[in-house]
Amino acid sequence: MAEESDDPREIAWHPRLLKALLGHQEPEDHMRRAFDSGKMHHAWLIAGPRGIGKASLAYRIASHILGSTDPNSRTAHWIASRAHPDLFVLERNWDGKTKKLKSEMAVDDARRLSEFFGLTAGSGGWRVAIIDTADDLNGASANALLKLIEEPPPKSVILLVCNQPGRLLRTIRSRCMRIDLQPLSPHETMQVLSALPLEEPPTQEALEVAVSLADGSPGRALALLESSGAKSFAAFQAMGEQMSPAGLVEFGNKFSSKASNADEFEVFCDLLEGWMGAQAREQALRGGGGAMAEAFAAIGHSIQRTNALNLDRRQTVINALSLIGEAQKTA
Repeated sequence: MAEESDDPREIAWHPRLLKALLGHQEPEDHMRRAFDSGKMHHAWLIAGPRGIGKASLAYRIASHILGSTDPNSRTAHWIASRAHPDLFVLERNWDGKTKKLKSEMAVDDARRLSEFFGLTAGSGGWRVAIIDTADDLNGASANALLKLIEEPPPKSVILLVCNQPGRLLRTIRSRCMRIDLQPLSPHETMQVLSALPLEEPPTQEALEVAVSLADGSPGRALALLESSGAKSFAAFQAMGEQMSPAGLVEFGNKFSSKASNADEFEVFCDLLEGWMGAQAREQALRGGGGAMAEAFAAIGHSIQRTNALNLDRRQTVINALSLIGEAQKTA
């Protein structure tokens, strides 16, 4: 079995460990008031771009529901140590053999959530589940979760963290109370990064570059600080709108199995999808953007499939840039 420290998510700034949340006070207050007034919906979809604090908000609301208003309380300590009997966190499993995260949440993972809700709350009160993230559900696990949302046990709350809610089952979305979190300001993003206990604090120049590319996402900025995937995205932007066939192949070679790893591919794709979404919105405001929007959807599906099935990352990048080039011709 892998040591817990092998899991790349086990870091000092994991959302369950944070004692402060910057930039989302209004959504947090709204959810707290809903619980305190006795009008707490049983399922909440916490949506927004990756890395802006959605999971942190989910943990803070879970802590509130489970009776803690003090970050130094016993409840907060239990949550921080993954030991609270009335909190279940559904996330991708760590594979100790491959030393990688599983590509998705399987139906057996969702069934463990059903078993959790089948138990009596340890304190006789509320039970909370955090799905981090709902994007990682496959078809079978999503349907298993849907059954729980449709027939919720009493005094239970399910908090779904989601980066791209449009890809969730419509039936799940329709049964959840949705909270949309907005990206942080550059100043707030810098505040978050500066407060993190990094082993090797980056230079101010590196921080400023990361913040400028992060689009209000501290999580993305953090990934950008050392990622070659971010450097590849910067190279893509510098190449201009069109690439020759030879240029596409050369660029795709950056992501061959020998030249890169999955983390670099994920960072590049995250930045690319964010850029495409912004391009499509900007073109739509000018009365166009249909081709870019279609390319955005197709590329997103391709990336998701590549991650789930461990397909050729090199070819996925080449195909994505080809689609972007075709969309730009019709913009």
